[in-house]
Amino acid sequence: MSEHKEKIIVKYVTREYEGMRIDKYLSEVLSDCSRSFLQKVIKDDGILVNEKTIKSNYRVQDGDLLKISLPDLVEPEILPENIPLDIIYEDSDIIVVNKPKGMVVHPAAGHYSGTLVNALLYHCKENLSGINGVLRPGIVHRIDMNTTGVLVACKNDFAHNGLSKQLEVHSIVRKYNAIVCNSFKITDGTVDAPIGRNSLDRKKMAIDHKNGKRAVTHYHVLENFGKYAYIECQLETGRTHQIRVHMHSIGHPLLGDDVYGNSKSSFHLEGQTLHARILGFIHPRTGKYMEFEAQLPEYFEHLLSVLKQ
Repeated sequence: MSEHKEKIIVKYVTREYEGMRIDKYLSEVLSDCSRSFLQKVIKDDGILVNEKTIKSNYRVQDGDLLKISLPDLVEPEILPENIPLDIIYEDSDIIVVNKPKGMVVHPAAGHYSGTLVNALLYHCKENLSGINGVLRPGIVHRIDMNTTGVLVACKNDFAHNGLSKQLEVHSIVRKYNAIVCNSFKITDGTVDAPIGRNSLDRKKMAIDHKNGKRAVTHYHVLENFGKYAYIECQLETGRTHQIRVHMHSIGHPLLGDDVYGNSKSSFHLEGQTLHARILGFIHPRTGKYMEFEAQLPEYFEHLLSVLKQ
């Protein structure tokens, strides 16, 4: 019989959260845990506030010391799967792939097979970094399920640490192409607006000037098509759903985006028209700058040709 284990997390409440209900506060600072899971932890007396148990309606105060006992979740075994990969580049440290539409990057609830990780486990055997745990071996960054394009994975912890540091200082070049709703009057612009979890829907992100993290997207209009526009976006930061949230916030939601825009269109799309076209970084072992490009997928090229008519 396996021994039951718990993970203890300590949090100090700061003034910005004062008066917030305990379950909402926890869902803000522990974004990987669902609110329903955290409510169960509270109900099971898994939260101590200033060394005392609290009720579910407790509102946190500035300076509160929280000790949170989270039961270890049993992680499912992730199996290698013989899924074809579109490999752009590969060496003993990294592998750069062109991710297709509809593929989830790493396993999560509802997606424990058919992911990029399943494919990488088959292709790379045991040669993937272990820093992000058994569910995300080799994964340094990710792109959404319905976003296509270039993505790098690491075969060892040395490479993983090197690329992670570049991500932290925002030195990695990431350029995306997108088709958005509504044409632009100016050809270049920057959206500098912090992004955090949507307070009403934890699965969504939103502009959050109070608690969000800094997020910056630079965009350039490649072509206007009346009701639509073809743009290039360069990320300065890399928040979850950043381009989708930022473009929606300035009145240009991505065409086909069924979360932040209007998915109903005559083009019968599967999610947002967003493609990670260019990824550039310093190779963690050689120290040389490398840049990789993934050509636009066929559906994207076809859509552009239709819009140009």
